[in-house]
Amino acid sequence: MGQNLVLNMNDHGYRVAVFNRTVSKVDDFIQNEAAGTQVVGAHSIAELAQALKRPRRVMLMVKAGETVDQMIDNLTPHLEKGDIVIDGGNSHYPDTNRRTSALAEKGILFIGTGVSGGEEGARHGPSIMPGGSPAAWPHVKEIFQSIAAKVEDGSPCCDWVGENGAGHYVKMVHNGIEYGDMQLICEAYQLLKDGLGLNAAELHEVFAEWNRGELDSYLIEISSEIFAKNDEDGAPLIDKILDTAGQKGTGKWTGISALELGTPVTLIGEAVFARCLSAMKEERTAASAILTGPKRAVEPDRAGFIEDVRRALYCSKMISYAQGYMLLREAAKEQGWNLNFGGIALMWRGGCIIRSRFLGKIKEAYDNNPQLTNLLVDGFFSQTLNNYQASWRRAIVQAIQYGVPTPAFSTALSFFDAYRTARLPANLLQAQRDFFGAHTYERVDRPRGEFFHTNWTGRGGRVSSGTYNV
Repeated sequence: MGQNLVLNMNDHGYRVAVFNRTVSKVDDFIQNEAAGTQVVGAHSIAELAQALKRPRRVMLMVKAGETVDQMIDNLTPHLEKGDIVIDGGNSHYPDTNRRTSALAEKGILFIGTGVSGGEEGARHGPSIMPGGSPAAWPHVKEIFQSIAAKVEDGSPCCDWVGENGAGHYVKMVHNGIEYGDMQLICEAYQLLKDGLGLNAAELHEVFAEWNRGELDSYLIEISSEIFAKNDEDGAPLIDKILDTAGQKGTGKWTGISALELGTPVTLIGEAVFARCLSAMKEERTAASAILTGPKRAVEPDRAGFIEDVRRALYCSKMISYAQGYMLLREAAKEQGWNLNFGGIALMWRGGCIIRSRFLGKIKEAYDNNPQLTNLLVDGFFSQTLNNYQASWRRAIVQAIQYGVPTPAFSTALSFFDAYRTARLPANLLQAQRDFFGAHTYERVDRPRGEFFHTNWTGRGGRVSSGTYNV
């Protein structure tokens, strides 16, 4: 991605100097991919710093964690006040908060920016989500917005997100939603493959058709192409890939942040756990010889079932994004960020992995109501969910009858049903907590904020526990 961002900047008229700790990689890049460009190779950090005009803008594209801190430590002796360090990796947002503050003490500006789109996006137009020191933004705005992807009206998929770690937080949630999107697509795939018996060629056709409608997106598009790819022997390549998924941590970070903020981001959590379960390949293989499932029955209405799965995927996707935006809202309150939710949807509209037609509807929702409490109560989202929920439920019921696991589809529907329920069974839960731990409860016939304790057995005392939420 680093090399491709450099070439992208060169294409837009910017002269870029490059350095790599393995100096031979610099020479190889200059002699091959960057041949004939204005890109300048540097063989040391000192040489790199000397090649840059002031204020220097140094962008790091390295592995998140200690490597970033090491590179910053190596850079700072060669920088001056007002120079800018940019971390373009998938750093954890608390690290970006810390680095912004630490460098500010030295007079150096810091930007932590999410960059999404993979190698192809970096080369031809990624989604860029910068945050950090606001004073740094005017010095990089023109560069970033020129190399970023553009939507239909020419708007760049890049804008200032907020102070400190806001940019990396938004990128983290983007990646968490990406986990959810991918898991939902995988569940649709397994339902059609194992439930309906579709082969790779048929799946290619189904996904290609889906990509021409509401589900139009990069991930649906590439899934269709994956199903069409054959191995050297002519067999579908997808059938030869081991069913164990890897992960690099951003989905897990999203789940942890959701727990810390008390926000029910259930679908991304299930997507992370699904990857963890997939990694238990040997255990699953052994269990498959012992544990049995239902006998498979042929779905009588093939076209109807495919449409039910499509609608289930679309509805579940809505829940995932609604939950992601709930998390962004709570994080903004916690961190004091003024996030532009419609602007974030625009940044994700092109260039990034989760780019889709659907994101335009999210931007419209926040354009219509910047104070929107939840995407699910927007007219477009609520009407679609209300109209499609019968298909959504049928698809999950059929999955249960087939014995096909659909953790993300199912948790999405459970969240929908809970969110639309005015009275949940938490009254019993509170009674239980008060019974065994004197944790108190509120009453429906008294104002909120008044707490009560009942001596349920007659043997308890009058003293109750203090009320607080972690």
